[in-house]
Amino acid sequence: MRTGVSAALALVLYGSAARAQDRTTEAGEAAIKDPTAECVGYTYAPVASALANFPPLTPGVFVSSLLPGDSAGKAKFQAMSAGIPNIAPKNGSAGYPPADPDCWWTVSQCVVPKLAGLKPDVAFVPEPKTLGYGFDDGPACGHNVFYDYLAANKQKATFFYIGKNVLNYPLEAQRAVADGHEICVHTYSHPPMTTLSNEAAFGELWYGIQAIKLVTGVTPTCWRPPQGDVDDRIRYIATQLGLENVLWQFDSFDWESGTNGVTPADVQANYDHLIGNATAGRFNNVGAIMLTHELNNFTMQTAIDNYKKITGAFDHVVPIAVAQNRTQPYAETNFTMPNFAQYVAGTRTGGPPSASSTTSAGSGSSNGGAGSSGSSSSSGKATQASGKGAACGLHVPGGLVATAALLASGLMLLA
Repeated sequence: MRTGVSAALALVLYGSAARAQDRTTEAGEAAIKDPTAECVGYTYAPVASALANFPPLTPGVFVSSLLPGDSAGKAKFQAMSAGIPNIAPKNGSAGYPPADPDCWWTVSQCVVPKLAGLKPDVAFVPEPKTLGYGFDDGPACGHNVFYDYLAANKQKATFFYIGKNVLNYPLEAQRAVADGHEICVHTYSHPPMTTLSNEAAFGELWYGIQAIKLVTGVTPTCWRPPQGDVDDRIRYIATQLGLENVLWQFDSFDWESGTNGVTPADVQANYDHLIGNATAGRFNNVGAIMLTHELNNFTMQTAIDNYKKITGAFDHVVPIAVAQNRTQPYAETNFTMPNFAQYVAGTRTGGPPSASSTTSAGSGSSNGGAGSSGSSSSSGKATQASGKGAACGLHVPGGLVATAALLASGLMLLA
């Protein structure tokens, strides 16, 4: 449904709320509807007191080794080291054997590992006419209106969180758990994983897991490699950390809009390609996964703009864990998600974590706004977006702010 509500009116509606913002609790942070206000750094004591246990939050700097005092990480890495396959870090595809001995997804889209004992990657969902709904690169500092839209439509999703972003914007990360979404790991700083040493690759996953656990109280059991860059060496390391590898079949390339000649029309064409395949019956036997991002205003608004089309083309749009009938998405057993049958019947939440399993807010600096890690899905490069820049700026006229006004007025809810 369309209305004449303008971005200017939306700013008036939400200006007072932004000025009276509460930056100490998840609920208070979720009440901020102005993305610019939400992207201002804030203090969060549990993160501030633990920053020494994590690599620096410097944008564009990847993990190179475990921290000197990280005895738990070193013990875990040492325990798995002997079993890590003898596969050298990649440095471009020149000279790589055509037979693809390492099941290197970047060059072959291989999803069935060559190394014995590794599970196939999750590149589609088993339920017919179903979309495994997920978004990379969060938490975006200005994501509240997007999450409000999902909540208004009783829609849950899978979010692949970058560790640095979680530490920069912890209350935003907590909202995913509070709203009943699934969280997976998207590394600590978004590197091309196959280029890293064994210890660095372990560290990217280890510190990503630790950041999510510190902030949300849950330990993910799934991950997605930045740019899809994974081979059997990286799969083995992830498996030893209890992580299932999640890829995709379709790519929106939403992250690339405005760069490399990619336009919003190109992104829309990619969405339309997925929707067209669904309408044509391609997913009548098994479902699909599409790569989309929480990265910035454009990617989130584009997801909103296409939501009704997607739910019209697919019988079911569900988190990836739900489509797999994985009712325990985390290592902790006190949080459950509904199975597929329960979800499509209307049960959208399982058992939330207990109050004692999540940390609480307080004073101190989280270095919020120090730089959110950005995205690159297949370019071979990881990009960075500052807290007030690409990750949170208003790139679409009206954009998420206008969407917020529509949600508040009740005009954007889907039947």
